[in-house]
Amino acid sequence: MGRREAGPSRRRMLPRLCGAVLAVALAGCGAGTGTSESAGGSTVTETASSAPGPATPVEVTGVVEVASDLETPWAMGLLPDGRLVVTQRDAGTIVLVGADGEVVEATGTGAEELRELTHAQGEGGLLGVAVGPTGEHLFLYVTTGRDNRVVRAALDGTALGPLDTVLDGIPAARNHDGGRLAFGPDGFLYVATGDAGQRDDAPDPASLAGKILRVTKDGDPAPGNPDPASPVWSSGHRNVEGLGWATDGRMFASEFGQDAWDELNVIVPGGDYGWPAHEGDPGADEGTVAPVVTWTTREASPSGLAVTEDAVYVAALRGERLWRAPLTEDGVGEPQALLEGEHGRLRAVEVAPDGTLWVLTGNTDGRGDARPGDDRLLRVTLAPVAG
Repeated sequence: MGRREAGPSRRRMLPRLCGAVLAVALAGCGAGTGTSESAGGSTVTETASSAPGPATPVEVTGVVEVASDLETPWAMGLLPDGRLVVTQRDAGTIVLVGADGEVVEATGTGAEELRELTHAQGEGGLLGVAVGPTGEHLFLYVTTGRDNRVVRAALDGTALGPLDTVLDGIPAARNHDGGRLAFGPDGFLYVATGDAGQRDDAPDPASLAGKILRVTKDGDPAPGNPDPASPVWSSGHRNVEGLGWATDGRMFASEFGQDAWDELNVIVPGGDYGWPAHEGDPGADEGTVAPVVTWTTREASPSGLAVTEDAVYVAALRGERLWRAPLTEDGVGEPQALLEGEHGRLRAVEVAPDGTLWVLTGNTDGRGDARPGDDRLLRVTLAPVAG
């Protein structure tokens, strides 16, 4: 990710959506134009889509440590029985966290295969996890000695069955491996990839690097993709590590910039998000989609994200804070920083069944200052600011 320079955060224009409920129905929408300035140099988002509630600030009312001593945790997934699956990047292992905070490492043939398959280097290793729609299978994004790939395995209790390759051939490198997995509201699997240091591959439709991919659970291009023969859903990405959907169907993705601007984007099918031609504001480049929020790389370095009924939450690594971008009637409101500097680097965030947030710290990733007990899984409770 490199050294980052400080500066003010900004918000940019949200593409005008067609009011569809599912992300797949967003195809064919055009981008809006124009911006408006707010205090502190922020640019306010505007959109034709509606979202619940006013942009009411929140405050942290509680932080509970659920689990500790996790080894380079990267992603989380909720199982039907209430346990949380956590991937450990460098060890190539998954652990299961119970409601009581007990941490148990997965065993079985698949767990052994996963450790052997994982080639941890730099930002690569065992990255994303998604629980399949039926809850019986885990889908995992792993860096191997040859590529990044998505594998699938059945989970029975704590035993992981043999691995099946779902999608392979995704370019891999020490940096910019992407890695987030998520099943969308349409039931298809979305795969976030990085440019693997080959920036010109990001806009290239023939490459899987620098893309968001949309596939079936067997790895085939999903019906309704911009190119029916391709898994590519959007392109021109530098390094996407967060995916999520609002209740109105908007798909959000967080993306690492290089030296200037990190981004929060609304993803539209076939959209080109501008890398490597630019990061942040595309300026006069009308062929690309502008981000809805930009932060300086010092403020963010955004990894995982989660979307609630009223906001998008983004875990910031270098920024060491949890960003909250409220969903408003006009689109996305002024971002609010939470947990700033309190728990170090934050790697991932997910919504718990009771509406609280699970947050993974990322201090043992080689770039943070690890504290005794790191890394941790935290449960964060929020409430509207009184008055």
